[in-house]
Formats: sequence, C-alpha cells, structure tokens
Amino acid sequence: MDIPVLFKGAMIGLSIAAPVGPIGVLCIRRTLAEGRLVGLVSGMGAATADAAYGSIAAFGLTFISSALVHQQAWLRLVGGLFLCFLGVRTLLARPADQAARAQARGLWQSYGSTLFLTLTNPMTILSFAAIFAGLGLGQQPGDYLSAGLLVLGVFAGSATWWLALSSGVGALRAKFPRAGLLWVNRLSGAVILVFGLVALAGLRPG
Repeated sequence: MDIPVLFKGAMIGLSIAAPVGPIGVLCIRRTLAEGRLVGLVSGMGAATADAAYGSIAAFGLTFISSALVHQQAWLRLVGGLFLCFLGVRTLLARPADQAARAQARGLWQSYGSTLFLTLTNPMTILSFAAIFAGLGLGQQPGDYLSAGLLVLGVFAGSATWWLALSSGVGALRAKFPRAGLLWVNRLSGAVILVFGLVALAGLRPG
C-alpha cells in the first residue's frame, strides 16, 4: 500500500472538511440537540460527498467536473434554498421538541441532508480540482490504485474531522443546560440562514 498517497489524501480531506461552514454549524447543533451519533452521522454525509468529489478529481473525470461547473448556478440555487429552509426550521425549533424526537429521527435523514448540501456546493469540486492540480495528483492515466488510495485518504481525513468534532461537542453536551439549546437553535439557525442567503446572492442573472 502506498502510504504517502493515502496520507496526502487524508490531509486533503481534513483541510477541506475543517473550515467551519454551514455543515459544521449543522453538525455542532445536531450533536448538542440530538446526541453525538446524530452529529457524527451528519458529518459522514459530508465525508461521503467529499470522497465523491475527490474521486472525480483523482480519476481525472474532467467531463463530470466540467458538467458540474457549468451547472453551478443551479447547484447554488438548490443548495442555497435548502440552507434557508434548514436555517428557518432550526430558528423555530424548540429544545423540548427536539429532545422528544431525538431517537425517532432517522439517521438516514441526518446523513442525507449533509450529503445533499455538500454535493450542491460547487466550490467543493473546484477546491478538489485546484488542490489536486497544484499537488500534481490524479494526473497519471491508468493509475487506478493510487487514485483509489487518494479517495480513501480523502474520506478518512474528512471522517476523522467529523468524528473529532462530534466527539468534542458531545463531551460538552451533558454539561450544556437544556435552556441554552434555545439560543443554540437561534444562533445556528441564523448562521445557516445567512449561508443560504449568501449562496443565493452569489447567483448571476442570465
């Protein structure tokens, strides 16, 4: 196994996942409101999307990346609207209701929402393409083993970040006052809503 390639992939996945954005805010809020497992599963959705976009860059699938770039306005529109929806719903959520629904909430829903949000962010594929090109990765046609290790590393690095984040926030959950969740909902909902509005504001007419 080519450990250096795997390590490079892990560093790329970690560097792309670590900056706090709407997914990070969502993961923190879900961990506090619904538990460590829900937060971790939410992060795994983002890690899966990172691996998907990483595979496009690693395997040199330029026709897919070009198609995604050409459709970035639609992706930004859909992702922005979904962020606004999540933001408003989080703003209006009541802590008591969240606690009552914590176990009934499907983990697939938590996973799918972050997977969808990350896939509809056109900057994700552009980030992977830029990093891979800058490091000279994914440019050896037919080297599927190295490409596969890169993708595995990207997923491992991204997943490690979400595991660390959900574990750290989860450790604070027991000490977090239930009444404080109201302000967590309001703050995180407002931040997510702002991210959605910024995405929509970036749309160019025509």
